Amino acid sequence: MDTERKLMIFSLLLAGVCSPVFCGEWKASVVKDLDALISTCVVVPCSFTHPGGNLPTSRLRGIWHLKDKQDENIYHEDQSKILDNYKGRTRLLGELGQSNCTLEITDLAYDDDGPFCFRIEPVETEDNNPTTEKFSFVEDCVALNMELIPPTLTLPDPDTAIEGQPFTVTCSVAHTCPSRAPKLSWTGKHGQVREEHKDIRSGNWEIKSILAFVPKLKDNNTEITCKAEFFGQITSSRSVSLYVKHENVALSSENYNHIIVPVAAAAALIFGLLCVLVAKKYKSQIRELQYREGSGWSRLF
Repeated sequence: MDTERKLMIFSLLLAGVCSPVFCGEWKASVVKDLDALISTCVVVPCSFTHPGGNLPTSRLRGIWHLKDKQDENIYHEDQSKILDNYKGRTRLLGELGQSNCTLEITDLAYDDDGPFCFRIEPVETEDNNPTTEKFSFVEDCVALNMELIPPTLTLPDPDTAIEGQPFTVTCSVAHTCPSRAPKLSWTGKHGQVREEHKDIRSGNWEIKSILAFVPKLKDNNTEITCKAEFFGQITSSRSVSLYVKHENVALSSENYNHIIVPVAAAAALIFGLLCVLVAKKYKSQIRELQYREGSGWSRLF
């Protein structure tokens, strides 16, 4: 048998025994870096793709480890295989069978900066017997920038409120842990509160609180404070002053506008007509004067 035929037979045998799940290329998508507040928590978005179609979660094992030390795990389904200082602080939020490897780390400490990398290990059967295949995505790891100061709240200065008319004040703050989002609360004024949650970019979310109330004149110069309490009992707050205008003053201003604008327009029209009449009168007098002066000069010559 010639060499070419032997190579062809070998290739066919290899294709037959090598499952595309194990022999194809696996890829992961992990956010590169995140700002994380010490003592709170962080969620690291992670997803992966692999050839050969989806496998059930029971046929996959997800592991997060230190980049330079792949045998030092910060997350493993077997708690005995996790570094002591990460035990009880990490968990997977996604389903591996849905290609979701999102990681949560709680009670963040200063040295939890990583980088951390994800590894996937297919298992042979649902009794979790491992295969020899391991796919570590060491080129797609996340580093955490540990922050001591909580993010600044956004609380714009409100417009002047009108007594008796519905009014809203909005407060928002960014965070990195949607599973344990910060709690926003108000002091200085009570009313109906509505919350909104939004994914603003990879690994960062925003919570917004909208306070709605009907102001009274006695609320003028009231200080309204928005407070954010993050997981880990870290707080941040910001205040603004509320200014309330009397309802009658606002209505009077509107009524005066209805009067002043037409009166001003009428006055401008009358003034314009007077200017036209005056111009016509003096124009005829000037012409008469010019005629007389012209007649005088003609008599002299």
